[in-house]
Amino acid sequence: MPSQTLKTTALLAIVALLAALVAIESGMFKGSDTAKSEDDDKTKDQKELVVIDPNPFPSTYKALPSAPVLITNVTLLDGRGGRIDGGALLMEGGKIKAVGAALTAPEGIATIDGTGKWLTPGIIDVHSHLGVYAQPQVRGAHEDGNEMSSPVTANVWAEHSVWPQDPAFATALAGGVTALQILPGSANLIGGRSVVLKNVPARSMQGMKFPDAPYGLKMACGENPKRVYGSKGRAPGTRMGNVAGYRAAWIKAAGYKQKWDEYNKKFEAGEDAKAPTRDLELDTLMGVLNGEILVHMHCYRADEMVVMLDVAKEFGYKITAFHHAVEAYKIADYLAENDTCAAMWADWWGFKMEAYDGIQENIPFVANAGACTIVHSDSPSGIQRLNQEAAKALADGNKAGVNFTKAQAWTWLSFNPAKAIGVEEQTGSLEPGKNADVVLWNGDPFSTYTRAEQVYVDGALVFDLNDEAVQPISDFELGQPGEGDI
Repeated sequence: MPSQTLKTTALLAIVALLAALVAIESGMFKGSDTAKSEDDDKTKDQKELVVIDPNPFPSTYKALPSAPVLITNVTLLDGRGGRIDGGALLMEGGKIKAVGAALTAPEGIATIDGTGKWLTPGIIDVHSHLGVYAQPQVRGAHEDGNEMSSPVTANVWAEHSVWPQDPAFATALAGGVTALQILPGSANLIGGRSVVLKNVPARSMQGMKFPDAPYGLKMACGENPKRVYGSKGRAPGTRMGNVAGYRAAWIKAAGYKQKWDEYNKKFEAGEDAKAPTRDLELDTLMGVLNGEILVHMHCYRADEMVVMLDVAKEFGYKITAFHHAVEAYKIADYLAENDTCAAMWADWWGFKMEAYDGIQENIPFVANAGACTIVHSDSPSGIQRLNQEAAKALADGNKAGVNFTKAQAWTWLSFNPAKAIGVEEQTGSLEPGKNADVVLWNGDPFSTYTRAEQVYVDGALVFDLNDEAVQPISDFELGQPGEGDI
């Protein structure tokens, strides 16, 4: 072979070798170790994912010690609309083990004969300010429910104002209340996060905090925010200003959510993305848009409730419940269509103009339309007698020809509020497997003469009408006038 041809062949081989090396270096051979190594290096260079802790103040609640108990011969309302005459319930390990017409106690288990008595799920109050407007009501000292510094204060959390020594927790327990949602007040368009508590004695808010219950967001429409901020010469000063304020807040929240969504998408793609700057206010609003935080809205007038449902649709979130909802009867069908609860009083009305058009049949009319119906308190006094509030609503409905049974009416006090605060899988009804949150009444709980005789939370006896040793007293009450009064 001529030397020139040999030189040309060698040169071509060298070029081919160089091309192969370049191809390997550039990752053209997808299955090559070099390509894998490059991906590994890329992963190593990527910073750790930034995640917003959804619950930085977690519950430390531990159920109190309990022993198995069988309660027999009671009139049992199961919280879902069912009734068992001569019923029985077995509690064991903090849970409801069995419910029926006749149960036999396993050997060695304590049995309570409930002849003449009634058994129900514990009452759940979805609208309470216990702990944030604590007793005694000392102006400036115990008024921690309204952060009236801005129309939008989604950055504040009610749990950081809860005083567990509030004596009103014990009086509520004596009224059969086993769980409650603590809300900020209604001065602001968006007042902040709510917290769900178990009604048990504790040294800290975390010791009462219902494990894994979703947070709520308190919002308010109508007179309150426009009066509070209009009187200061700032927006909102009108109802149209209210709506503009909500929309502006949700626009900011949507933009914030988009930034976090883009960041997470880039991270998943392996990019070394930079996380957005945290904003406490927008964290909460984004939680609503993500479906993690439930909206509870103070609203009286029917027309405003409809507008607020439209705002929710505009920004893609859901209003879980309207609170107070004095004119809910006018739009009961609309509430049912939107799967939005109405938490109402039995007969509070007329104390301001937006509360003027109330009727005593409001609760039964809403229930009759198939909407989620709740009896709430918004009062440290009313929370002690929520069973009687439900009785009044039941009676007013029956007078108007809208008839409900007592078993159906109890859903307004237990299962429906449990649903509204997102804990219906754990409590709110007497069903096997659920938390043993149970009240034994010394008579018909729809009677003004009846009192809660025994109250159980997670199967533990936390109140006994006939045993002072099982009647909680807060440290604050010790040595004070009225110590231990229930």
